[in-house]
Amino acid sequence: MADVPMYLQEQTEENIMNRMLAKVPSDIDKSEGSFIWDAQAPVAFMLSEAALWAQELLRRGFASTAASDVADIRSPELDLRAAEHGVTRRAAVASSGTVLFTGRPGTVIPAGTTVATPADEVSGESSVEYVTTAAVTLSDSGTGTAPIRAVVPGKQGNVPADVIQLMMSSIGGVMSVTNPEPTRSGADTETDQSLLERFYAKVRSQGTSGNKSQYMQWANEIAGVGGVEVVPLWQGPGTVGLYLIDTDKRAASPEIVEAVQQHIDPTQDGQGEGMAPAGPVVTVMPAEEIEIHISVKVQRTQEQPSTLEEIRTLIEDGVRAYLQQIAFNRKDPLVRYTRIASVLLDIPIIVDYSELVINGSAEQQNIEIGSGQVAVLGTVSVSE
Repeated sequence: MADVPMYLQEQTEENIMNRMLAKVPSDIDKSEGSFIWDAQAPVAFMLSEAALWAQELLRRGFASTAASDVADIRSPELDLRAAEHGVTRRAAVASSGTVLFTGRPGTVIPAGTTVATPADEVSGESSVEYVTTAAVTLSDSGTGTAPIRAVVPGKQGNVPADVIQLMMSSIGGVMSVTNPEPTRSGADTETDQSLLERFYAKVRSQGTSGNKSQYMQWANEIAGVGGVEVVPLWQGPGTVGLYLIDTDKRAASPEIVEAVQQHIDPTQDGQGEGMAPAGPVVTVMPAEEIEIHISVKVQRTQEQPSTLEEIRTLIEDGVRAYLQQIAFNRKDPLVRYTRIASVLLDIPIIVDYSELVINGSAEQQNIEIGSGQVAVLGTVSVSE
């Protein structure tokens, strides 16, 4: 805590012992090893320990100090404090995507079929398993696409394209499986800092009578939601549009969108069957992704050898972090050319760059992101 109350300051065993001995008459032996000293020493120790307990109890009693800065720690005291105001920690969300099966035409692959990524013995990374959520019959060309969901919820289910390669149970007629696109929208159990932020939003910015703040609070109660944009009068009077992104600042998955829709306005008839008041018809939608494609020539430093692939990865990480930072920021709805240029110059192994082209334009122009849209990283091409 920032400030410990006076009555809990300097409550060390030594200080407590000295105060106790000061109360003993001067004509009584109170030197170390005497009867009085030996009798008071355990008491001083227990009182100092009780003072530490009191400090810890005081720390856990406030949301700001109960919340941990460590991403892997979840404070039960923060859960209790937030629950007093109707704010509960969001559970982990399973990643979702699609897989492409290849095999004999007409082969039926039932729902619940388990597929997985191979384990990596070098890095120790374990296999990630998924189940199909719908049956699929292979077409005349011998292919078929099925939706999948990760068996274990969490971000570990978000994997790149073409890494799901294993069938966990053999199905006659199926020769191979892969995921053409990355799996997305998996999220870990909400962190303390995220829960604290939502708790503050609830108690400091009260949403009432279905105003914009209240719609945002309702949407953020659903696990996996990473941002909300509210559009009043979306399709005229009596309509409200909600655009969603996930915790990776990408367009929310259909599962997240449906969960928010069911939570706020499941019937969409203005009857107020969900959290939304009677009257407005609420439509929940994923944000429209605007891809940012980058091409650039770089000059590498000679002091630190590197490859163009390493540079490309660093550029992708830097630009992706920048785009996540500005996602759904209506105060500055621009992807700025200069900010992307600064990402390049912040990479130590890049001495200089030239011919920076963003979305096909070499002009130093910003890209405006409209309502309901979110900028995401597209392709990055690096050359010398």
